[in-house]
Amino acid sequence: MQAKKTAIVACPQCGKDVLWNNTVSPYRPFCSERCKLIDLGDWAAGNYSIPLSEKSDEEPQSDEQQEGPYQA
Repeated sequence: MQAKKTAIVACPQCGKDVLWNNTVSPYRPFCSERCKLIDLGDWAAGNYSIPLSEKSDEEPQSDEQQEGPYQA
């Protein structure tokens, strides 16, 4: 019977190799608590964002632009 191989991933903050095992690497996917806290700080500061796509012609109009019998 073969033993399972433990995956090795790169720390998203510093790039150091990390074993994907909760007993050896409690901060996975980060290599340390320091890298984990740096990443958390970046999220809190708004350094990460999801880019907005430009509006297409198929998107529904906002309430102010819609025409219909229920306008105020």
